[in-house]
Amino acid sequence: MKQILIVEDDSLLNKTLAYNLASDGYEVMAALNAKNAEAKLTTNEYDMVLLDINLPDGNGFELCKLIKPEHPDTVVLFLTANDQESSQIRGYEVGAIDYITKPFSIVALQKKVKAMFAMLEHHKPLQDIFDNGKLFLDFSEQRAALNGKPISMSAMEFKMLNLFCKNPKRVLTRQLLLEKLWDIDENYVDEHTLTTSISRLRSKIEVDGDIYIKTVYGMGYQWMGGEQK
Repeated sequence: MKQILIVEDDSLLNKTLAYNLASDGYEVMAALNAKNAEAKLTTNEYDMVLLDINLPDGNGFELCKLIKPEHPDTVVLFLTANDQESSQIRGYEVGAIDYITKPFSIVALQKKVKAMFAMLEHHKPLQDIFDNGKLFLDFSEQRAALNGKPISMSAMEFKMLNLFCKNPKRVLTRQLLLEKLWDIDENYVDEHTLTTSISRLRSKIEVDGDIYIKTVYGMGYQWMGGEQK
């Protein structure tokens, strides 16, 4: 469930926004001033902050500057009675993704919030990760862990594991693996290196009876994803 923090000192508007956004299925928290908002931001992570520029104990620009370094993925939408271009530009400069000028239609704001979340979801990069609860592999950042403990992997081993994970249960022939597994210096991987690499990988990830790489004799190897013997 998406979480939204409303920072608006007009208590009636705050309550109205909270009611309507909660009706849309969001989890909503409210703050009437900057101090209260800061306290909530230190104890929770929000997907979106609806932020009034003019607050009784500060302004939204300064609060936004505090939000973005600690919560870079939080979307900030300014609520402002000032539609001057300079205010709009300053809002973007401190990290807001958009603004809406008061007075505004509650329904229009609801539509804007929904559209923003849909757009961000559409453009979110797919995480290149394998995680079965025991073995964790992050191919984009080349991080690996087994039962919560980090494992050291070479670039070649990550490349091999990525190939296996993208082809679960499919038998990958030795010839295919040899063709795909050029190392980072574009040196050809030979039969001996492949056999050694498979053996080394198994020793790192196959514990407690878990099978990840199955040998299919006379053909190649098959990714089993951690099946028990």
